[in-house]
Amino acid sequence: MSNQAIRTITVPSQQLPVRHTPGVVVVGGGASGVAAAIAAARNGAETLLIEQRGYLGGMGTAALVPAFCPYTDGEKPVIRGIGLELLEKMKLAAGDRFLNRYKDRLDWVPIDVETLKRVYDEAVLDSGAKLLFHTVADQVLLDGDRIDGLVISNKSGRSVVQAKLYIDATGDADLAALAGVPFQLGGEQGELQPGTMCFVVTGADKDRFDRFIRETGQHPQLEELVTAAQRDGELPEGRKRISGIAWITDSVAGFNFGHIFDIDGTKAEDLTRAAVEGRRLIDTQIRFLRRRVPGFENIHLVHSGDQIGIRETRRIQGDYTLVVEDFLSMRTFEDDIARNSYFIDIHLANAGSTMTIKHLPKGQSHGVPYRCMLPKGKSNLIVAGRSVSSDRPVQGSLRVMPNCFAMGQAAGVAASMAGAAGVGFREVPVRELQRKLIEQGAWLGERPGQAGIVRPVAAGAVAYEEEA
Repeated sequence: MSNQAIRTITVPSQQLPVRHTPGVVVVGGGASGVAAAIAAARNGAETLLIEQRGYLGGMGTAALVPAFCPYTDGEKPVIRGIGLELLEKMKLAAGDRFLNRYKDRLDWVPIDVETLKRVYDEAVLDSGAKLLFHTVADQVLLDGDRIDGLVISNKSGRSVVQAKLYIDATGDADLAALAGVPFQLGGEQGELQPGTMCFVVTGADKDRFDRFIRETGQHPQLEELVTAAQRDGELPEGRKRISGIAWITDSVAGFNFGHIFDIDGTKAEDLTRAAVEGRRLIDTQIRFLRRRVPGFENIHLVHSGDQIGIRETRRIQGDYTLVVEDFLSMRTFEDDIARNSYFIDIHLANAGSTMTIKHLPKGQSHGVPYRCMLPKGKSNLIVAGRSVSSDRPVQGSLRVMPNCFAMGQAAGVAASMAGAAGVGFREVPVRELQRKLIEQGAWLGERPGQAGIVRPVAAGAVAYEEEA
């Protein structure tokens, strides 16, 4: 949009029906929202999950992110509880061949999109939570430091949802922003990580591809071929490798390949441009794969993302801001509600810049404090997912789906406790919250009473590699 003054119009006031009065409302059905709704409902809260699309999963289904990022620190799972449960349910539901290939894998497990949609539906409904699809919350009604209701829009018209507690799981902190919570957007110069239009192909030949990698010594991310194609003008400048190929079957593969720059995921105009440019880029990438990569000569595009994959938008100002020093020192907090071991992964802001990647030592992780989910100035709102209060480097680590599951579970349990006690999120006793999370499978580090998982982490064959 230009900086010119925008003409305004006064919309007549309306009397809207209050159609839903749950104890807890979760807005956003991605990983954090799914886990939040399940956790809140399992712990006794009457829960409604609102999602703008006709299915759950967020970036994992709408944007076709091809694989789950690591659940482990290289030695043991650090993301457990509801997130690990849902991963295992997808493996079981995807069929014997998929299960046999990935049953011992917890890192970079490919996403079977249609199976995952069904698994999420069933898990949320089995928990006792209710779903409302094809619905957008476009206005927040405030009463001092409390949210008093949400105005929602869908095919049934406009109406109001009034709850006691609100969970913002939109990924973009949409509710928090509408409620006036302060936030940062991207870097100091407004730069944002690029988006990626992911896609799925059929007609591939995994055996032929694997043989080509073995015989030529090519990296599975095809750095040499991508660089050569960029030099010859077949691919645009930018990422010098395919982030990863996730093999769903021996002939069906998902791709996270290439970047679309200068996309602000909070702007419809940018998302529109990204959709058009992304589909155009996929066509270029398919031609490259057919021409240069053995095993992909006969591929056919069967699905591109419903929207471009977004890595970064808003970060709220919370009661605590998790910073890079906390990550590097592997800090533990008294109010930890999760642990994170995923590396800092900030993608290049433009075709000429470089990526920032920083790993923790194998077997190590840092704490994620409850306070970073509590937005400034709001008592009955909690934020879960990539938009929690952190600096930009840490957001590049926290943003992935396994971490979102863990934060979502914590938000849902906290909401159930706050609702039962008739208090806001800041009055939730953190020790009791931690105890409940541990009892319900979460891992908060080596603490008294922490349930252990002795299952070994599968080594070897990596289907997807790094750089999500």
